[in-house]
Amino acid sequence: MDLRDFVRVLRRQVVVVIAALVIGVSCGAILALTTPQRYEASTQLMVAVETATSSPIELTQGNSYAQQVVESYRSIVTSTVVLEPVIEDLGLDLTPDQLAAKVNATVAQRSVIITITVGDANPGQAARLANAIGESFTTVITEQLEKRETAPAYRIRIVPVQPAQVPTEPAAPNLQLSLALGAILGLGAGIGLALLRTLLDTRIHNLNDVETAVQAPILGGIAFDPDAAERPLIVATHPHDPRAEAFRSLRTNVRFLFPPHDIGVFVVTSARPSEGKSTTASNLAIALAESGYRVALVDADLRKPRLAHTFAIEGAVGLSDVLVGRVGLPDVMQRWGQGMLFLLPAGTPPPNPAELLGSTAMKTLIDDLKAAFDVVVIDAPPILPVTDAAVVARYATGVVLVAAAGSTRAGDLTDAASRIEAADSRVLGTVVTMLPIRGADKTAYGTYGYGALART
Repeated sequence: MDLRDFVRVLRRQVVVVIAALVIGVSCGAILALTTPQRYEASTQLMVAVETATSSPIELTQGNSYAQQVVESYRSIVTSTVVLEPVIEDLGLDLTPDQLAAKVNATVAQRSVIITITVGDANPGQAARLANAIGESFTTVITEQLEKRETAPAYRIRIVPVQPAQVPTEPAAPNLQLSLALGAILGLGAGIGLALLRTLLDTRIHNLNDVETAVQAPILGGIAFDPDAAERPLIVATHPHDPRAEAFRSLRTNVRFLFPPHDIGVFVVTSARPSEGKSTTASNLAIALAESGYRVALVDADLRKPRLAHTFAIEGAVGLSDVLVGRVGLPDVMQRWGQGMLFLLPAGTPPPNPAELLGSTAMKTLIDDLKAAFDVVVIDAPPILPVTDAAVVARYATGVVLVAAAGSTRAGDLTDAASRIEAADSRVLGTVVTMLPIRGADKTAYGTYGYGALART
């Protein structure tokens, strides 16, 4: 995934990222508002070493000795021997362990200064505790741990450097820090969730996804139209609409698929239902007829036929009746409009659609259509639920596979292409419908002519 893909993922999942960011900031604010106020006061004590002489060598050795023992002394600050006198002197209702939980002693690297920090809800109490602990610590070190009968080579002395002052600002809660941390964590979680959703989402969203799923050229892209159901025959009813122009571009590309010195027979199908294959077949046939071709549009979806309803023609008798020999082909072909488009509806629903479409009668019918027309467009059922499209594709030039952006899964599209190839046919190309006209996956197919709609 390169930077462009990463940005596209973030734009596609922008709602998730923003929601996680808002949740993170909200959690930071709640944490800050519910955290009790705590003031911190600090005192600094230096561990000094007295030597018998003041020679440079002994001073250096003494300073090195102080750095060695200061870490051990730091751990004594929170010991019972230091904290019990403080509890008695100040009359605290605390145990040494409870008081130790409020105390933090630190030593900087290669330093001999111990910083004792005490946190408390009362700022004055925090300062008193810090100073009292510092005094108790000094007493324990000088009068107990370092008090010896014989004169040592080095004598430890605790020197107060900075007494604790009463703090004026609370150390916690830190609202700005909590909000910043919440924002960082929320943003990180949102980006991670966006990437995870993208990895788990196998639907196609753009042309690149289709090219990855099927090794076939993209013949065209049709932008999403919320009113497509009300105007399915867009090429005829709204010839200047951008979607009509997209179907004419598809017609131009399909013309390059015609076999040399032969009639083009194209099966239009999809992997699953509701992906726009019937609308694509209908408008492609109209566009071909507009350019002067004699076009036969065959409704081979004998299970759920749609073309008769879409074109508002009589569909009681049609393809199935011709295949069983009930009527002749010329008797059921219906001319549509004033052009060169002729329709063959599905006819009576048969109990065995796949057997009829794969029969020799179907091959004979296609041969008859090739003799009478310049191009034959066959609207076939989705290929994954049933085998109808695969069996009829054997008699065709090839298959135009339709996929819907945001709906068709890449795995389904790959499986559909495999089934077509297994039936001794081939995928001539793909058509991507319902392309977004805005957002991260917007393409030239989705933006051309839709500028005003995209801005609204």
